Amino acid sequence: MVKRFIASLKQEFKGYNASKLLKDLMAGLTVCAVALPLALAFGVSSGATAAAGMVTAIIAGIVIGFFSGASFQISGPTGAMSAVLIAIVVQYGIQGMFVACFISGIILFLCGIFKLGKLISFIPSAVVMGFTSGIAIVIALGQIDNFFGTHSEGLTAVEKLLSYGELGFVPQLNAVIIGLIVIAVMIIWPKKWNAKVPSSLVGIIVATIVSIAFGMDDLAVVGDIPKTLLLDERLDLGTINLEMIQGLVSPIITIAALAMIESLMCGASASRMKNENFDADTELVAQGIGNIVIPFFGGVPATAAIARTSVAIKSGQQTRLTGIFHSVFLLASMFLLGGVMAKLPLAALAGVLMMTAWRMNEWEGIKFIFKHKFGTAISQFLITMIATVVLDLMWAIIIGVLYSAILFMVSSSKIKIDKSDFTPENGKSLHVVTITGSLFFGAVNEFNHAFENLPEVERILVVMNGVNNMDVSGASAFVELCEALHSKGVTVSVCGVQDNVKVMLDRSGISEIIGENYFISADDAFESLMTVKA
Repeated sequence: MVKRFIASLKQEFKGYNASKLLKDLMAGLTVCAVALPLALAFGVSSGATAAAGMVTAIIAGIVIGFFSGASFQISGPTGAMSAVLIAIVVQYGIQGMFVACFISGIILFLCGIFKLGKLISFIPSAVVMGFTSGIAIVIALGQIDNFFGTHSEGLTAVEKLLSYGELGFVPQLNAVIIGLIVIAVMIIWPKKWNAKVPSSLVGIIVATIVSIAFGMDDLAVVGDIPKTLLLDERLDLGTINLEMIQGLVSPIITIAALAMIESLMCGASASRMKNENFDADTELVAQGIGNIVIPFFGGVPATAAIARTSVAIKSGQQTRLTGIFHSVFLLASMFLLGGVMAKLPLAALAGVLMMTAWRMNEWEGIKFIFKHKFGTAISQFLITMIATVVLDLMWAIIIGVLYSAILFMVSSSKIKIDKSDFTPENGKSLHVVTITGSLFFGAVNEFNHAFENLPEVERILVVMNGVNNMDVSGASAFVELCEALHSKGVTVSVCGVQDNVKVMLDRSGISEIIGENYFISADDAFESLMTVKA
């Protein structure tokens, strides 16, 4: 992996010159403009601070960006992760979140070392869309207090929403106005301008100016932004103990799973956008290293971010230096604009997150499955989305994947079996059975049922061109069938067996029962069986 990484770096920087450096600098500046308001918003919405979001974006951009599995990945705090973290911070405290981040980083690192990057391909797209939409709902629900200037209580977004029934819901007019201003700006801001000046940044600036001009002193603001990368609240290794780790098992798995899914999905999407290779395992190692390091600075867990990554590519990004430059610009803004950022209304950041939640839904994919009435995909989407909102991401993934696996097994168990009889010139009757589908445990009953009440024949030819997979249960059922027919004096022949199925037949002993009656194709089988002497 190290040799592969070094080779990719050499290829990436081959022919690097001043022109490419300038493009990386300008792309980095553009990404910084996008990342700045998001870093502040995601830091606050995660249950930490705006400063924690800034630190995360800076460290992730440098550390993860350097070790990344591609030149284009830009990592930092994300909306999906902040939706998960808020409940973790409320339940386990900020130190609990740091510990969970640190250990999940170790898990990600090991996943990369053991080349588990391909696991993401086993999650159906409808499930991914489902928990993406679920997270979007959680983000939106989590910003109700900041957007409306209200107060709620509870560990989860749903519990907070329900608490309004007891605590009351009285919106603060100024907060609503500021939040709506940001949303309005982000909606009407021309897309062609957005590539240079992000609508979220413009919306926050306009809303902040309005709040100051009209003396909206009752608004909650971001607060002090420390001019340091080492925040006062950061990981303390002395707080880690076995009891704490046991209590954090669920958050650790959730953070690691989300970081893996977001980063690899981002990488796969961006690689198509830039037409460049993406090394999933190296990316997991990079995410692991980054999330091991970040809590020591006081940051929150990071993942690759598709919004920032796509902006980088569209802005002319050349190498991974774009991500590093974006961090340098963020660091400069932290020191130079800290006083200004401290006065940003939380309602303005809530407006940004509300729009982010809306836009993070994969609307094209959702429209596609509903328009074409793909019932299986629709059910996968809805079940995963509801589980994400009501339970949490870890359970949503488990439920979504298990539900998809059950649906797949049900559909795969429907094998097709066609039968026909022939009486060749030699007079030896031939019964032909054609099987199509996977012969596994879910299809055994249908397989057995198909061979009940067979006609009185001397030979049976089983055509298996359409059998692409066979498990132990399927092989066992086939053995029992062959033994039963053999005991009745019926000769069983098989043709068109695929290599992986042939291995199962050999290992189960079927080859010994049918002897030499294996044929490459149906044509060969018919030629032999139709001409053999009686």
